Amino acid sequence: MIAALYVETEGAYFGLPNVEPWDEARDARRYTGPLPVVAHPPCQRWGRFWHGSTRKPHQFAKGDDGGCFKAALDAVRRFGGVIEHPADSHAWEAFDIPRPPRSGGWVSATIPWTWTCCVYQGKYGHFSGKPTWLYVSGVRWEDLPELRWGKVEQRIHPVALAKHGYEKARRIGMMAMVGGKDKTRIRNATPPEFRDVLLSIARSANKASNVDVTGQRLRGSGGQQGSASPSCTD
Repeated sequence: MIAALYVETEGAYFGLPNVEPWDEARDARRYTGPLPVVAHPPCQRWGRFWHGSTRKPHQFAKGDDGGCFKAALDAVRRFGGVIEHPADSHAWEAFDIPRPPRSGGWVSATIPWTWTCCVYQGKYGHFSGKPTWLYVSGVRWEDLPELRWGKVEQRIHPVALAKHGYEKARRIGMMAMVGGKDKTRIRNATPPEFRDVLLSIARSANKASNVDVTGQRLRGSGGQQGSASPSCTD
């Protein structure tokens, strides 16, 4: 069994065998184990526009996510598994995680049995390139998967190309041309193939050890359901 934390209700992790999804209503900050996890903590306050709209700058504080990333990091370090976040997430610096190279490949995240990397979800079926950082804990080096490393080729929306020309179409990217109420869902969606990679990493963590990376022995107690939560979804 794998616990999928901070995931979209009825999204990619729902309806799968041996996966326990924790959506916003369940509040993944309340997760107490013992299953290894795949975590998609919210990224809005950690990304390039953490401060909010450029029209109303600094309406938010960097990292003010209600403690979601810290809770995800604690869970991954304690029970094993993987965190997914956008490339260049400020959370890496805030929690002293080394920046992985854009070219790909696993690098040590300084604590024993922890690793980080950069991978592009566009190589696994996402609409855009979607460069992504992963943080893995509790997995042996030999059990880390060989991912599809390297950048994706430049993707240019044909409508943007026709309307704005090459330079602007290249600069604004694919997602800028996706409108409507589903834009956020499409941008945030985890492709099924990439989801399965993350689940396989979490299953490898279950083999590594019964001691977490902070040196505490894992408890055998079950998980705990939560109630109301802030916006903590993938």
